This record gives sequence, structure tokens and C-alpha cells, in this order.
Amino acid sequence: MKHITFFLDFLSPYSYLAFDALPKALEGLSYSVRYQPVFLGGLLKAKQQMGPAEIPMKREWLYRQCQWLAQSQGLRLDLPSAHPFNPLGLLRLAVASDAQGNPNRYVCETLFRHVWQGGQDAADAQRLQALTADLAPARDPNSDVVRDQLKAHTDDAIAQGVFGVPSYAVDGKVFWGLDALPMLRSYLQGDAWFTQENWESAAHLPSGIPARKP
Repeated sequence: MKHITFFLDFLSPYSYLAFDALPKALEGLSYSVRYQPVFLGGLLKAKQQMGPAEIPMKREWLYRQCQWLAQSQGLRLDLPSAHPFNPLGLLRLAVASDAQGNPNRYVCETLFRHVWQGGQDAADAQRLQALTADLAPARDPNSDVVRDQLKAHTDDAIAQGVFGVPSYAVDGKVFWGLDALPMLRSYLQGDAWFTQENWESAAHLPSGIPARKP
């Protein structure tokens, strides 16, 4: 059995789509999944990247594409009243639901629906309070322990080479994006492509763009 770590942020519509698509994409395979919430803003800062929703034309495209992808998956997706938003309250609630900071699938699904169904303000304090009461986490989401654990989750993702969400780590390999699910399935099935130099060769291709001066 292979063990997959699924890195996600409830802010990300692609994480929502991938969360829904994962069981069908890996149907019939032997695997386990650990859901690890991470702060996408922290990943982007570490890699000196802008988020796609921070780039106006890309922002419009991702909303169109995600709504189309959702309907093609048979998944309800309503854009929240504002996006992007600060997801830290939701991430901390997810972390607080489990002693190791890895929420189960029910908790993740509840949080994703909070954001992506109903078209409401995902960061609204009253809604977050009601959601916290419903999930009844074992720990205080605003405690220093939970805050530190979320940071540790994000730092761990960065150390493993994660640069965006959704990402899936297995056997030291990181697969990124909703569209990487078929590739992940192929790896889990033992595709010989992954035993050759194909995976590692990408890291050694020289860039034709001069390095930026600090």
C-alpha cells in the first residue's frame, strides 16, 4: 500500500476539485491518504511567487475554468462573495480537529463546502464560529499550539518541494495540480516510466533565462 500526503488549502478551488476527484481517479488502487493543510500564502512567499488570483486576467480565467471543471465533475461550485480571502481561520480549525493536525475527510469536505457552496463570505467571523461549533474540534483553533502546527505543516511542505496546492507527495515524489491525478495514478500502478531517468532529468535541464540579480 502506498501512503499519499495531500497538501491543500481551502482557499484553492483546485484543491476543492482535486479533493472531490481523488477517490474516482485512484479507484481500485491500494493507498492511504493523509490530508495536510498548508497556508498557500506561505508557500508562495517562500518561492517568491504571486498567487494566480493576484494576476487580474489569470484570476478571471481560473474562476471560469474551475466552474466549468466543477460542472464536468458533477460537483457544485459557487464562487464565494470575495476571493482571495484570508484562509487562516479555516486552516487552523482543520488542524485543531486532529491531534496530529491532519483532519479526516469529513472535516475537509465540510470546510471545502463552507467556502465553495452557497456563495457566501468564506472568512465571515460568525460563519466561522458556527462552523467551529458544528465540528467541535478537540483543541482551540486559536491556540499557539495549533498556530505552530499549521506553520510546521507549511514548512514541511516547503522542505518536500511543494510550491502550490493541491499537491500529493508519495515516495519522495511531489505531483502538483488537479491535472496531475492521472500521472499519480500511473505512478501508483507501477508505470515503468518512473523507474527510468524521465523524472530526474527535468531537474537538470539548463534555463535559457539569465538569473535575476538580487
